This record gives sequence, structure tokens and C-alpha cells, in this order.
Amino acid sequence: MKAEYDLIVAGGGINGAAIARDAAGRGLRVLLVEQHDLASHTSSASTKLIHGGLRYLEQYEFRLVAEALAERERLMAAAPHLIRPLRFALPHAPGMRPGWMMRIGLFLYDRLGGRSRLPRSLAARFAGTPYGAPLRDGVTRGYLYSDCWGDDARLVVACAQDAAARGADIATRTRLDHAERVAGGWDVRVTPADGQTRAVRARALVNATGGWAQRFLAERTSITAHDKVRLVKGSHIVTRRLFDGDHAYLLQNPDKRVIFAIPYEDRYTLIGTTDVPWDGPLDQVAIDADETDYLCAAVNRWFATPITPDDVVWSYAGLRPLHDDAEANPSEVSRDYVLALDTADGGAPLLSVFGGKITTHRALAEHAMDRLHAHVDGTGPAWTGAAVLPGGDVGAGGLNGLIARIAQSAPFLDAATVRRLAQSYGSRALAILGDARCAGDLGIAFGAGLYEAELRHLVAHEWAATAQDVLWRRSKLGLQLDADAIAAVARWMDANNIADERNIALNAAR
Repeated sequence: MKAEYDLIVAGGGINGAAIARDAAGRGLRVLLVEQHDLASHTSSASTKLIHGGLRYLEQYEFRLVAEALAERERLMAAAPHLIRPLRFALPHAPGMRPGWMMRIGLFLYDRLGGRSRLPRSLAARFAGTPYGAPLRDGVTRGYLYSDCWGDDARLVVACAQDAAARGADIATRTRLDHAERVAGGWDVRVTPADGQTRAVRARALVNATGGWAQRFLAERTSITAHDKVRLVKGSHIVTRRLFDGDHAYLLQNPDKRVIFAIPYEDRYTLIGTTDVPWDGPLDQVAIDADETDYLCAAVNRWFATPITPDDVVWSYAGLRPLHDDAEANPSEVSRDYVLALDTADGGAPLLSVFGGKITTHRALAEHAMDRLHAHVDGTGPAWTGAAVLPGGDVGAGGLNGLIARIAQSAPFLDAATVRRLAQSYGSRALAILGDARCAGDLGIAFGAGLYEAELRHLVAHEWAATAQDVLWRRSKLGLQLDADAIAAVARWMDANNIADERNIALNAAR
């Protein structure tokens, strides 16, 4: 017996999770299939920003910037624990973009998305201020503007959690082997982690596989893609903290690109990103020495204290699966998305997602489901515009109020751990702590405020199955734990992995 769905979504990155969430909330029976972990590729390798993309104005991407800025406002309301305001300093010097261009760009940026709760931009003198403290002599002025920091991987998990709460089946570590269009739908073969292939059926199929989108069509559906993916590698480095304060920097380069320097995990600075064309294996993406040198040089051009590759404590790289618009310069390829709908002369629908950025995931999902609405009977209306993501109901006093309540509930936890739990899980942090009255009630202590109780939550409610899932996606505690602690987390995860047991619908269809 085949398990039957209205919609199967291939791909557990931000777009796939968002589409599954939207579809489940419209009343459809949904299966999301991800061959690895949620957010295991592009969606955990971003610059961790929720923003309109100031530099996209130079490319006249006004629609994209306006949509992204409007989505930034929605996300702040939907997930105030995961999306937080961030003030940016943009130092200016002769030879960079002229002042008139900067002023016009920032004026538009403040207004394109409609009314915003964030402070507007302004020209500023940096000398004698925290903004100027780390900068080289002679860099005395620039601009201030506002955007948001966002926890990319946790945002994916939150979308998947909401989808599951609305009835979707989330099958991680499950490969979609083949999909064949038949009368009235799609016959699909999937193989979960246990290696036992299952047959399922759906009325519609969504290809949200990111960098694999073209290959997915050719190899899994035997359909030729008319739209193509342009793969661009973006790499980041993390160093010790390079400056004090809660603000970030946008640094201009002579090549007209910009680099961000962002406070990261309290003690570090995140620096990125690069734009390098990629034609290698999709699962072997890593930063190279030239990229590291490029990012160090970008910082050294502006900051008084230089950094070298020896200062890098961690790095990561990911592929941006952009829609190929034939632009020669990879930095100028549009970050907008294209939704390609194939109905094969009235056949079962297949919607493929090309391009996109994490900030616009909700809007992309809404547009995707609006496109499918006429092809899948019973699809309800759009609903996510004002909906709160799991954990986003932080209550009175906002995030700071929640932090105070957690501290009161668990006075045995240090302030840094309390803040991390609030910012990672929102209101659900209280459920993780339960009735604990002392640290011992939370089970094994692994270090850096990580306890067994949190691991149990991640396994039971967030599809975590390995130490990598926990320490580098659902948290960044891998930066703080030593090798022995990381090994202890890995042993615990191996002993408590229930990944196979979670694919309930697939198991029932064996």
C-alpha cells in the first residue's frame, strides 16, 4: 500500500521547508523529503543576515529589494528570537562609491519596503565613537543603516516544525530516487536511512533541491529543465572578536564588492562573503586559501589591527544556487527567484524553484503555493503573512522579557546559557528546562551550557541525528567545545538516534 499525499516537496533547505509549511497550513497532505539533514547545505552557509540587499540597488533589483525589506519586517514579528535588529556602520573613503550615490541608495533602502520599525540611515562621523574605534586612521566618516541578523539553520527547523505541527511528514535522511508522472499524480520511490525503498504517491511535486535542481529533474524525473542553475560559492571566516559593540560593518572593496563583519556567538566576528563560480562536486564545497586571503585583505583595508589566516578559528562555504541569467560577473547574477511550473499538457504539476535568498523564503513559498492552487483541489488560501513561527510567541517584554523569565525559572544557569536558549528556542526553551530545579536535573553536562535535556529535545523535536546537526547547525557550540566534549556529544547522539523511527508514514507504507 502506497502512502498518499497531495504534495511531495523534495529538498529540506529554507525554500523546501517554507513550502511544506505553507502547503500544510492550506490543508494539504504534505511529505517533505531531504536526503541529508535539514539546512545541511546552502541554508546553513549564509552570512546570517535577513536583509533587503543594499548592493542590489546598483543592479536595479528594486522589486527584489522591496519584497525582501517587507519580508524582513514580517520575520521580525514571526520569529523575534531568531531575527534580531542589527545596526551597520558603512565607512567611506575617497575612491569608493561617491557620497551622492550612497545617500540616494540609503534613502531608497529606508523606504522601499514600506514602514519599518528599524532606525533609518544617516551620515555619521565615526571619530571618537564605537563605530570608529576599530578603524584605521583617516577613516573618520561614513553612514549608519539598519538590517537584521538571522539564524539561518534554525529558521529552516522552525519552518519544518510548523509544517509538522500542521500535519506534514518530515522525512530527513531520505533520498527521493525516482518520480514518474502518471494519471492523476506522481508515483515516487524514496529510500530512508534504513535502506528500505518505499513507494508513495502525490498529486503534485515540488523540486526545491537548490543546487541539485537541474540534476534532480534530469536524473530523478527524466524531465529536461528549461531554466538553469548558476552555482556560486560563498565562503566565510570566523575570527576572534575584532571590535566591541553590538553593531556590524559593511566594508567596500576596490572590486566594487562588499564584505560584512558581524558580531558572532559573543566572542567572535563573522566575515564574508566571497563570490566564486563553482563547477565542482556539490557535496565537496570548501573555502580555499585565496578566499581566506581575500577576506582578510578586505578587513585589513579598513581595520587598524590586521588579521591573517592564522587568526581564523573556523570557516565554512556554501553554494548559492542562483537562477542563471547569463550575467558574466557572478556578483551581479540576480538573487531573485524563478518558479517554473511544468504541467505537461494537463498532467500532474511539477514546480521547480530556481534561485532565491533566505530573506524571501516565506514570500517564495506563498507564491509557489498560489501557482499550484489551481492544479491541486482543496488548496486553501494564503495564511503565513502574519503567522508566528514556533517559539516566536515570546510574550510580554519581547525577547528580553523571555530571557528574564528563563533566568527566574532556572537560576542555576549562567546568563550566557539563558540568553542562548532564549535566542535559539524562543518560548520553547521553557519546555526544554521542564521542572528542573538544579543543573543535575538536566542530565549530562557537555560544556558551554549544553545539557542532555537539550539534546533530547533536538532528537525528539528537531530531527537532529548527529553531533554535526547539533553543534554546527542547530547551534554553533562546536566553536566553544573542546575535542573531548565534541566526542562525548557524538557518542550520546549515536546512542540515542531515532531517525529511522520518525518516518512514521513511510514505515507504515512498507
